[in-house]
Amino acid sequence: MKRTKIIQVFGKVQNVGFRHATVLKANELNIKGFVKNMPDKSVYIEAQGNAEDLEFFILWCHEGPNWARVNHVTVSETNAKEYSIFSRK
Repeated sequence: MKRTKIIQVFGKVQNVGFRHATVLKANELNIKGFVKNMPDKSVYIEAQGNAEDLEFFILWCHEGPNWARVNHVTVSETNAKEYSIFSRK
C-alpha cells in the first residue's frame, strides 16, 4: 500500500546539490513525488511509496548528500495526489 509523507529538511541544504541528490535517491528507491527549495532555506519533499522504501528514503534525508549539513527533519503523513514520477521543482 502506498503512503505519502511530507518531509521538510533544515540546515545547509540549499546550493549543495540536495534536490539533485534527492531525485537520484528517490528514483533508486522507487519513490514518487517532488522536492523543492523553500524561502526559509529548507527543502520540502512530498514522497510517495511503500512503507519500507519510504523508511529508507527518510533515513537518507537525515544525512543528504556529502555537501549538505542536515540539522533537523520533520515528517508527517498526508493524503496527496497520486504521483507518477519524482521531480525537482
